[in-house]
Amino acid sequence: MEPPKEDSAELVKNSVLYKEFLAEREEILRHKWIESEKAGYDIGFERALLDWIVKHRSAWRERRQRQVKGA
Repeated sequence: MEPPKEDSAELVKNSVLYKEFLAEREEILRHKWIESEKAGYDIGFERALLDWIVKHRSAWRERRQRQVKGA
């Protein structure tokens, strides 16, 4: 038997994985804004995503894990 749709949606919204996804997405969007401002035009999400992954993701994840453990 499948749980009601509302329960499934709440489970997802409250999951640690989903919260991490949202936090990472927010960082990518912030990076997109900063890099677009530097470039003088919208660099697009895909370019910002790839640039952020290469340059910042590892350090961000380490900081994030320390924050979660310290909380």
